[in-house]
This record gives sequence, structure tokens and C-alpha cells, in this order.
Amino acid sequence: MDLRFGDSKPTDEERSAVDAVLGPPGSAWEGADDRSDADLRWARGGRAARERRDLLLPGLHALNDRVGWISEGGLDYLCRRLTVPPAEGYGVATFYSMFSVRPRPRTVVRVCTDLACGGAGLCGEASERLAAVPGVAVEASPCLGLCERAPAAAVVRAGPPASSNAGRAEDSPVRDISAPPAFEERGLGRSPRGGNPVAAEPRDSGRGGSGEKTRTTATIAPAAPDTIALAATDPDSSPAEPPASHAVPQAGRDGLILLSRIGTVDPASLDDYRAHGGYTALRRAFAIGPAEVIREVTESGLVGRGGAAFPTGRKWQATAAQPDHPHYLVCNADESEPGTFKDRVLMEGDPYALVEAMTVAGYAVGAHQGYLYLRGEYPRALHSLEHAITQARSRGLLGADILGQGYAFDIEIRRGAGAYICGEETALFNSIEGYRGEPRSKPPFPVEKGLFGKPTAENNVETLVNVLPILTMGARAYAAIGTEKSTGPKLFCVSGSVERPGVYELPFGATLGELLALAGTPRTLRAILLGGAAGGFVRPDELDIPLTFEGTRAAGTTLGSGVVLALDDSVPLPRVLLRIAEFFRDESCGQCVPCRVGTVRQEEALHRIAGRTGADAAADVALLREVGRAMRDASICGLGQTAWNAVESAIDRLGAYE
Repeated sequence: MDLRFGDSKPTDEERSAVDAVLGPPGSAWEGADDRSDADLRWARGGRAARERRDLLLPGLHALNDRVGWISEGGLDYLCRRLTVPPAEGYGVATFYSMFSVRPRPRTVVRVCTDLACGGAGLCGEASERLAAVPGVAVEASPCLGLCERAPAAAVVRAGPPASSNAGRAEDSPVRDISAPPAFEERGLGRSPRGGNPVAAEPRDSGRGGSGEKTRTTATIAPAAPDTIALAATDPDSSPAEPPASHAVPQAGRDGLILLSRIGTVDPASLDDYRAHGGYTALRRAFAIGPAEVIREVTESGLVGRGGAAFPTGRKWQATAAQPDHPHYLVCNADESEPGTFKDRVLMEGDPYALVEAMTVAGYAVGAHQGYLYLRGEYPRALHSLEHAITQARSRGLLGADILGQGYAFDIEIRRGAGAYICGEETALFNSIEGYRGEPRSKPPFPVEKGLFGKPTAENNVETLVNVLPILTMGARAYAAIGTEKSTGPKLFCVSGSVERPGVYELPFGATLGELLALAGTPRTLRAILLGGAAGGFVRPDELDIPLTFEGTRAAGTTLGSGVVLALDDSVPLPRVLLRIAEFFRDESCGQCVPCRVGTVRQEEALHRIAGRTGADAAADVALLREVGRAMRDASICGLGQTAWNAVESAIDRLGAYE
């Protein structure tokens, strides 16, 4: 792939997929077949085309969803339309695991091989079963976020639009350079890229800008070789997915706050949501004003639920105070930590809560445009959120004048494409902007220069949904839940060797033993992994650890995003550690040497050490410690800094390789 455009031509199918995102080309300079006399006199596109670079990822999705892979001709056409050098477009396309730049069948079976599923054997059996089936490929996949129903697989089919109406003008996300009058009258300004207004015209907000529903995904969980083979060869045979409440063993019980509507409210019904307290928080936000909303969130003690535990009120205040405009709100729904699935359950089972929470957050920080960056592996969450956003917009709960209050706010969904690193906020910004999802150096911090170089507040799904009870019950009542330093309720993703895996809601301060008792502790518990692959192991005799940020820190471990993976005696610990090392090797973005090299050296050492103990393993254990310290001290972001945590805790706490 070159910096210059080549001679490869897109197929009609590829051209149609790209045009559904960007609209038809206006001139030969943008890829039109026929060159007019006007094209010979002046070049069109230029800056206006480059300002749409953030549509590169949606365009790649469109190609991949329609054809099943991204050809040189299709990529060249997309890059020409956006005035992006093909080499840069190739770098972005090859960054994501869900894309392929080599020919592959239109049907791809992705079998989860991560910690909760451990599906390496299942992936091999499925490959053998489908080896003779034309038009089907089987791939190993990182965590699919279906840990409560492990093992899991997904059958993804590329193809033409689902209906002849796809891509109609009223549904298309094609970006209009002119601002709608409603926004111009309110003086909301234009985007820093000089094209799209701050709050864009209502678009079909769900498909990450793909413009048409071309891909179908069937999830199979629990999966077996027979069910995978049947779903891959017969699309109509895929079993219906259970409702989101299936993942919530506490569904319907009294006392729940964040999960109170799941299992009792129809997630597709806006009226049902409002009948159960929906949009009460937004009305109160409008009544008290942005500054008071931030004060309530600050006094509640809410901190980020993604693992960093940064105070949400401070982040919002810092964003709101920035003189540079426009401000942006970004919801990080790219939960890719193995063993994490709480955000998926919230989005599938209570999508309007997230839409309302984002609106409240946007109002507080002075943003008029919100982006929801959603995992590409979550097709049902995508459908639920598309529907919720469309319904909210049609009822005046999103758009130019929300609830008649003169506040304009809209939400656009951007689909991720399989990159764990994009859970890091600045890598996520780069991904949205159409670049490789690599973290940025800090400072400047996102509250100063975030998405598109403008002040940005970024929070994950669980953090945002916590804002609603803060406003409805008040900061003081919310802060009374949990402990002094860890306030409010917390969601925990329990999986592995337990009787009732799923998402559990408990107040901060409950112990690990109390949580496992709810889920059904295995008789032969060997270890518990807290915080996922980036977390640490604890022993079965440490179940009295309080599940708070300060409690786990004092115990020498981490709470992370709330992953609790229970392992019994049947699980080979060295294989788990090796899978964690493989995960970080695969997911390292490669930008910094300590992480790029260190994750490979860590995996190599664990391969050598397999089956060895004591003095035979001592040299490699010492090497692991040295590599781990280098990654922790010198990596640019949290991925490299935490890649050694689980292995270190297994050696020091569980006595692995002794």
C-alpha cells in the first residue's frame, strides 16, 4: 500500500457500501467515474473532504459488513473520497481484529478463547467440523462479553442491505455540511473541523455511520460444535437470545438501583421507561441548572467505574470550565476487559437510562454532541441503542430543543472494531477521529484537548447510569450507600466456576465472600481473579476482602471494572496465565517499546516455564519480574502498566511455579 492512490478499482458492491456512508461523489476528484469539464478546471474536495476523516472507521465497517473483507480497490476508493493517503487507511484497517484486508468468506464464525470461555478446544473442533463447508471461516476471538453463558461464539454474515429501503435519504447518516436552522438560531457554532455543526442533523445514529444494515450476527452461548456448525450453515436455525434479565440473577428483587428496571421494564418501550421513573433525573437537571448538577455529582462521591476511579464531578467541572468550544461528551461502551459484561447488560436491558444519563452529562458540561463508542462485538446492544435514540429523538428528548428547555443535544453511535486498547480514552478519541487507536501522551488531558482537540468529558456506561439516582435521590442519600471513600452501588461481573454467573449489584463495602455466596461458590475454589486480565489473583482464604477501591488496594489487589472470575481445581492455572499473556501480546498497540516488546517477552517466558517449578523455573521467574517492572514503569498507558499484574499476583500470592 502506497501513499499515492493506485489503479485498483472498487466493485459496484464496494462503491455502494462507501457511498451509503459518504453520499455519492461530487466529482471525479472524489472518485466519480466520469470526469466533467469542471473537474478539469478545478479540484474539489480538499479541506471539506479531510474534515470528514472521522468517517473513515464507519466506511471501513461498511466495506467489511457488505463484502466480508476490505479489498485494495475498496480501501482506495474510501481513502480517495476522504482525501486520506491509502497507506494511512491501510494502517487503520489493519489495526482492528474484526477487519480483514485479505479475502475471506462472507460467513465468519468467531469463537471466544478468553478466560471465562477457554474455547481453544472448541475453536479447533468447530474448524474441523466446518472445514469442508464452502464460504465459512472459523477464527479465534477475544472475549465476546457473553461470560455468563460461556463458552460463546458469534456467527457474522456479510451481505447486501437487509431491505431495499436501506440507505434512504431520511435514514442515511450522510453528513450535511450546512447547519440545520434550529441549531444556527441558537448560536451553537460549528465543529472545530469547520464542517458539521456541533449538534448534527438527526442521523441514523446506530450503525457507526455505515448507512445500511448489511451485517447479521448470531450469538451462540453456550456454544458447542454442533450448534456452531448448524448456525453457520443454516441462518434460520440460530436460537433466540435470552433477554438481558437472564444475565441478572437478582432481576426483580427489591433494593436494586442500577438494575431495578431490568426484567421488569420493556427495554424497547419509552413509555414503560418513563412510567418507571425515566427522565425524572433530566427534568431535575433542567430545574437546578448545570452548575448544581455538577455539585450534586461531586458531593455524591461518584468515581469512575471503569477501573481508574477518577472523581466524576471533578472531571465534569474541569470540562465545563474550559473556555474553548465546542465541548464534547463521549460514552466509553468499549468494555473489552475479559470477563466484563455489565455495560452490555445495561445497554440491552435499560437503554433509555444511558440515553438520559448522557443527556444529563452533556447538559452539565456544556456539550451539544455526544458520541457513544460501542464494542463491535455487541450487535444486540447496538440494536437496542439505535431504537432508543430514535425514539428519544422523535419524542423531543434528543435534538434541537429537549423538553422545550432550549437545550440542544444529540447522540451518535460509533462502532468499535475489536481493539482492547480503545478502552483507553485518548485511544478511543483517535479511533473516532479516523486514526489508529493509539493512546496520546498526557498532558494535555482530555478535559482540555480531547476529541477533535476540544474539551471532552469521557465516562463509561456504568458511571453515567449512576448519575440518574444521584439526581433523583439526592447526593447525600446516594453517598450514604457504600463506604466513605467508595460511595453508591457497584456492578460486579461474576463468571467462571460458580453456579449462577451474571451481573450482581451490591453496595460498596460488601465482601468478596458475600458476592460469591450469591453466585454459588464452588466447593473446590482455587483462586479468584479480580479486575480481569489487568487485575490480580486472590486466594480462597481471602474472601473477607471488602469490595471497595480502598479495600482491595489495602489487600494488594485491584477492583478494576468489577470482574470476579472464580477458578476451581479443574482449571489449569499455567494455561490461564499463558492466555492472559497472549491477550496482552495481541492487544498491545505497539506504540511504545516497553509494552510492544515486554508483552512478547512475558509470553515467551511463560511458554518456557510451562511444566517447570522451583529451581528450574527460577531464571524465567526473575526475567518475568524484570520485564514486568519495565512495562509498569515505562509504558505509555495502562495496558502495558498492568500487563504483568495477574502473572505477578499468581507467582506471589498463589505460589505458581514453586
